[in-house]
Amino acid sequence: MDMPQVAVCEVDACAYNQDSACHALAITVGDATHARCDTFFTFPTKGGDSAATGRVGACKMAGCLHNQDLECQAPGITVAALRDAADCLTFTAR
Repeated sequence: MDMPQVAVCEVDACAYNQDSACHALAITVGDATHARCDTFFTFPTKGGDSAATGRVGACKMAGCLHNQDLECQAPGITVAALRDAADCLTFTAR
């Protein structure tokens, strides 16, 4: 099974975001009640692997249509800043 890509990340303040692309090797989505990027944090410098595109390593949103056994099955996700958090906009309730 391939991990889905973070196709777009619009959270410029994230330490892993460079030019609207996620460069964390893998992110975790959700805290069981909110589809947020748990990997999001701010830092004075940018990090991650600039040659890599971030992927979804785990999803804790059991109520998401794309979640199968805590693994995201969407072809790709979009992350954006909503309500002071980095949210997965691909989340779709079952």
